Amino acid sequence: MTMTVASKVDAQPRSSVLPMTIIGVLFFIFGFVTWLNGSLIPFLKIICELNEFQALFVTFAFYIAYTVMALPMSFILRRTGYKNGMALGLGIMVVGSLLFIPAAKSADYTAFLIALFVLGTGLTILQTASNPYVVHIGPRESAAMRISIMGLINKGAGVAVPLLFTALVLSGLENFNSEHLAALSAAERQAQVAELSSRLIMPYIYMAGALLFLVALVKFSSLPELEFEEEEAVHGDKAGILQFPQVVLGAIALFAYVGVEVIAGDTIGLFGENLGVINFASLTSYTMVFMVFGYLIGVTCIPRFLSQQTALMLSAIAGALCIIGAATASTDSTLIADLLWGWSGIPVIPDAVTFVAMMGMAHALVWPSVWPLALEGLGKYTAQGSALLIMGISGGAILPLAFGKIAYYSGSTQVAYWIGLPCYLFILFYALKGHKMRRW
Repeated sequence: MTMTVASKVDAQPRSSVLPMTIIGVLFFIFGFVTWLNGSLIPFLKIICELNEFQALFVTFAFYIAYTVMALPMSFILRRTGYKNGMALGLGIMVVGSLLFIPAAKSADYTAFLIALFVLGTGLTILQTASNPYVVHIGPRESAAMRISIMGLINKGAGVAVPLLFTALVLSGLENFNSEHLAALSAAERQAQVAELSSRLIMPYIYMAGALLFLVALVKFSSLPELEFEEEEAVHGDKAGILQFPQVVLGAIALFAYVGVEVIAGDTIGLFGENLGVINFASLTSYTMVFMVFGYLIGVTCIPRFLSQQTALMLSAIAGALCIIGAATASTDSTLIADLLWGWSGIPVIPDAVTFVAMMGMAHALVWPSVWPLALEGLGKYTAQGSALLIMGISGGAILPLAFGKIAYYSGSTQVAYWIGLPCYLFILFYALKGHKMRRW
């Protein structure tokens, strides 16, 4: 038997304004928690005295939760239901937020990683539970529009959170960097680290309070419950999902995409801190702004002006060019940075860092383009194909660690960006040929 999901909304039409509002708030939380890592990485690198490889265990601990906990959380979701599952996911995230308090007090990196894993676990069940609502809370023919809106909300949170982190945690710390701490005596350094790490406590208490409010909002809201329906499986001539090259290669493409997406969003602050950029903790916002532009291009141009295949091809080419720029451009503010930022009043960032930010726009359309291309023609294997594609999220755990290893051994964060070039080249291969393959 295969399982599909249906909603009471389908049988009894009602206004989708309130459900869309609640789900929109949840998608903002997804983006807020996810892209907070971009500011947290350089901060923890300094207070825990880490190298680049060690610092990027932040992304590993967070994203590996999707891989490790997805299956257990799906079983829990089947027992609790989707609405209660969302409340449970938010509750787990409350626990993860509160775990930052002892982590901050001890400035212990392992404690921070445990807290991040718990946050990722809660987010795993929350994402699994809430995404089906985007499809079922309104007419099916407008589902793509709702998905686009949720994507923009998610990335909008990514723009806001580094700025908020900088305002709440780093205000008044003009000399906050590794070199400044290294120049202090042992006693002064210990006192400074204790003071800095304590600044994380109140923001995470606020986050826990907000998440607790959302638990009550979801639990007692009028969100309709999603129900499971059973339907007979139709046996085909394929032995399993691995017999479909387009979905296997699609999962690899998403592995590459999520890896470079996390690298672009979560290492830009690390790169900026190494270069002495004053506003390094807010640099993730730059990447997110470009990613929002990319989403807007997708909403307005696909399929009217661009096919999904063409959008994927152009994304891969643009991403490859950004990688070359990030790895070879000036680490000073010269031509590119001056042209892009000089007129705006925004603090100018170096050319190489600007290319990292522009990766956000380059790869924004990869996720929405790969999914329909990969799932085409799967029939009864669609559910298995979707699960395989979700496994691609593990790229966000593994590739940033490889990035950190390259940066550590080469002694250059800039050199490590070359890891993104084969990722974009594989995405280009998938756009040109991989998605068309129907047999090995």
